[in-house]
Amino acid sequence: MRPAREQPGPGQESVWDYPRPPALVPTGEHVQVWLGGQLVADTTAALRVLETSHPPTYYLPRGAFVDGALRPAPGSSFCEWKGTASYLDVVGGDVVAPAAAWFYPRPSARFAPVADHVALYPAAMDRCTVDGELVRPQPGGFYGGWITSRVVGPFKGEPGTRFW
Repeated sequence: MRPAREQPGPGQESVWDYPRPPALVPTGEHVQVWLGGQLVADTTAALRVLETSHPPTYYLPRGAFVDGALRPAPGSSFCEWKGTASYLDVVGGDVVAPAAAWFYPRPSARFAPVADHVALYPAAMDRCTVDGELVRPQPGGFYGGWITSRVVGPFKGEPGTRFW
């Protein structure tokens, strides 16, 4: 059962206007990620994946991460749109966020630009910001969406949203 769409205000987007299959959109927003009290990623060249009912997932260029912030982790998963993902630990200071990031070594043709980019779970980081605004993680633990004041829901991930 599809929920009632929140009405976006000026400068906002509704996740219910995002397409399925998802769109891949470059952004010049300033994206920063902290872990272990250290800045581990900083970029103005991220990609946003926009999918119906999900807040945007930000994919940061590998070069946005400081040396040593990413290391291979066990596991993989499959996305019907992007292909098979591999996982990475994120390291900042003395903190390790296990399997908190993922990338697509050989993405589908439609998502080829994400090949050199990494997404991460904002809930596993100290904090993530977009243009200085603190990101709220998408609910549910499985999804990697970034919620800011720019997007309105309701968002997939809350209890009872599994079959949206």
